[in-house]
Amino acid sequence: MKLSTSMFTLFVAANVLTFCGCQEKAMTPPSTPDAPAHSDDAHSEDAHVHADGSEHAAHGAHGAGPHDGTVADWGGGKYHVEFTVDHDKQEGTVYVLGADEKSPVPIDAESIDLSISDPVMQVTLTAAPQDSDPEGKSSRFVGTHEKLGVVQEYAGTIVGVIDGTPYSGDFKEESHGDHDH
Repeated sequence: MKLSTSMFTLFVAANVLTFCGCQEKAMTPPSTPDAPAHSDDAHSEDAHVHADGSEHAAHGAHGAGPHDGTVADWGGGKYHVEFTVDHDKQEGTVYVLGADEKSPVPIDAESIDLSISDPVMQVTLTAAPQDSDPEGKSSRFVGTHEKLGVVQEYAGTIVGVIDGTPYSGDFKEESHGDHDH
């Protein structure tokens, strides 16, 4: 009986390790030659493949967005968010974008949350629909905080909900060299 218990324990341990190994691989799928390439050649270096097979730049390596802001993933590349700041107005703006990192995606939300790590602040950004957004939806969210008047490179997290699904994306501004941020 002792041998059976030991074999059973070994069997369970092996299956647990196998399961964990499979899960890890599922979260980071290998790059395949037939995966669709990202249309932006600037993203070819440091690219990774998402679970849906699409290829995107590594997190934090997106480059400037359509509003010259910092772009982050929301939902593994299904959506993106672009953070911009107007230091004079002490105002932060986040644009919700599609998988192409350019097209606005209006969402049914009254607000999204912005957390900045240094200086530490939490800002609720309220819907500020763009002219092209349909009634009751917004692809732009704006909020103010006195600490956004500090001219520096910001890093933080943007959190929101689309169709009942929560999304979160980390971003880090990097100097573009051609303007003050």
